This record gives sequence, structure tokens and C-alpha cells, in this order.
Amino acid sequence: MPLFRERPEPSPAGAARAQLADLYARHADFVVRVARQLGAPAAELEDVVHDVFLVVHRRHAEFDPQRGSLRAWLYGICRNVVFHQIRGRARAEQRLQRLPVPVAGPGPDELLAQARAMATVQQFLEGLDEGRRLVFALIDIEGLSAPEVAQAMNLNLNTVYSRLRLARKQFETHLRRLHSGIGANHG
Repeated sequence: MPLFRERPEPSPAGAARAQLADLYARHADFVVRVARQLGAPAAELEDVVHDVFLVVHRRHAEFDPQRGSLRAWLYGICRNVVFHQIRGRARAEQRLQRLPVPVAGPGPDELLAQARAMATVQQFLEGLDEGRRLVFALIDIEGLSAPEVAQAMNLNLNTVYSRLRLARKQFETHLRRLHSGIGANHG
């Protein structure tokens, strides 16, 4: 039995991975510094380094030491990655600026007030006779004109105005009762 076992030759993929790991260990700090100098935001430095070494992995066969140093090659890749990200952010910002500004909806207090107001009106409508309820709802809630209601309900226009006047008077009385009851309960 031999004392020393021969080490198997690393596979080409394993050798490339080991070479990339060595390159990363020796030059990652350089890439971080260059990315900062080129204007990459601190929050994106890890992404820049990752992207730079992905490009290095894909293009390692293209590196030619006759054309320049390894650091110069890494600088060029880093510059392209950072500028690509900066352009991408600028394009995304332009797309966002083209979107319409969202309109703020009602807040919780306003929604609660609306719900209470609707409940008050609903309670009032339930206490009205059908003729006044329909006229009041169609004119004061739905926004139809008195002549439109008269035509739709096949009523005399004066009858519509009379029912509306009486319903509005009842509504005022209903609201006064509610407010006087609230003041008595809270006072």
C-alpha cells in the first residue's frame, strides 16, 4: 500500500472556481473601493461586487495581460457595472415620474364620520313614508332635479316640492333630536 495517495487532477470547472475564489479574495476590497469612488450607493456595494465577479467568471478567458493589468481590467468591469446600475436607477426614476400622483383617500376618521352620517340618513329614511322618502332620496341624495322626479314618478311638480319641503323639515327635526341627545349624553 502506497504511503502517499496521489491527488486527483481538479476538473476544469473546479479549477476555474478555485481561481475565481482566489481572485475574489485578493481583489474584492479593491472592487468595493472603486465602486464607492464611482458613486455606487453603500447599500448596493455587495450587489456591485457580486455582479463584477460574475462578469469576471464569464469573461475570464478574455483577460489579456498584454493589454493591461488585472486591476485595470477589474476597474473597467466595475465601472461598467456601476454605470449600468446608475443608468438603470435613472430609467426607473423616469418611469416613476411618468406615473400619476396617487390621490390620498379618506383617512380612518373621515371614513368613520361618513359611516355615521350614512347610518343617520338611513335611520331617518326608514322613518319616512314612501312618497317623501323617494322624493327626498332622489333629489337630496341622488341629485335629480324636481322636474325629473315629477316625470319619473308621474307626479305633479307641486306635489314633489311639497313632499321635499316636508321631508327636509322632518330631517332637520331628526338631526336636532340626535344632537340634543348627544349633548345630553356627553354633558
